[in-house]
Amino acid sequence: MSLLFELRQVTHFYGKVRALNNVDLAVEPGAIGLVGQNGAGKSTLLQILLGLIRQTEGSAVVLGHEVRSVGLQLRSRVGYMPERNALIPGLNGIEYVALAGELCGMPRKQALRRAHEMLSELGLEDARYRKLEQYSLGMVQRLKLAATLVHDPDLLLLDEPTSGLDPEGRTAMLRLLESLAARPGKSLLLATHLLGDIERVCRSAIILKQGQVLSVGLIDHLRRQQPRCYRLRWEGASAGFMAALQSQGVQVKLTDQANDAQVVVPLDWATRNFFAEAHIQRVQIIGLEPDEEDLQAVYQRMVGVTSPSTISLEKRP
Repeated sequence: MSLLFELRQVTHFYGKVRALNNVDLAVEPGAIGLVGQNGAGKSTLLQILLGLIRQTEGSAVVLGHEVRSVGLQLRSRVGYMPERNALIPGLNGIEYVALAGELCGMPRKQALRRAHEMLSELGLEDARYRKLEQYSLGMVQRLKLAATLVHDPDLLLLDEPTSGLDPEGRTAMLRLLESLAARPGKSLLLATHLLGDIERVCRSAIILKQGQVLSVGLIDHLRRQQPRCYRLRWEGASAGFMAALQSQGVQVKLTDQANDAQVVVPLDWATRNFFAEAHIQRVQIIGLEPDEEDLQAVYQRMVGVTSPSTISLEKRP
């Protein structure tokens, strides 16, 4: 399988500030999450892949092409959704998306036709002739995604696509990204501080810290089984069963689902004790399995203490 992109010993400075430090990456096609705190180098990495900035040292190859030499030609195969709005006052939705297509090399008529198709697909059909200044934040995010997709790119680079959205808007955006990730022959790189977004959309993740890659790989492979931690599901009355477990030193954390909990057991605990206590309390255990780390736990283990303001595992919609 051909690589999606490859970075070889890439270092980049802004003046005396080193944004990326000797980064080596070889990433296969698919849906990949790019995670790191503010200043970790996410935006710099995206801009190097786009050819918007030239790395100070090293080489970057995207879709089989060296970015330094064929950066402009790659624009027709790469779509970029920036975090900032980057809107042009006075344009309406159709004009904005069609302009994005033309800037990627599409003839004007083809760009207009595709702009109509994309706005319809993303639920903006009724707002296509509305001035951009009249768009809500959720509409702006979908408009930016339409502009990213208008030229049917092979690779999507998405910078904080759910930033600022309310829960309903975020749910809608994540559904769109999930559908894009499932399309054959399409890949996306999702840069965000919301780890729940990455877990929902992506199969792989790249973890950055202070310009260095700490880990890269399938999310399932990055997780570890947590010792003495289980996911427990049951049928029947909960209060007595939970109280009985807690009286024996079991730590219980209920989830959002009914009769479902994460439990941490004492060192001398045997799994048969769950069933013995369930029998006493007249409940039926329907699920008991070792609990794996979520992406938040993986990140904390690799990076250390996390700042709640910059890294968040929000609940999945």
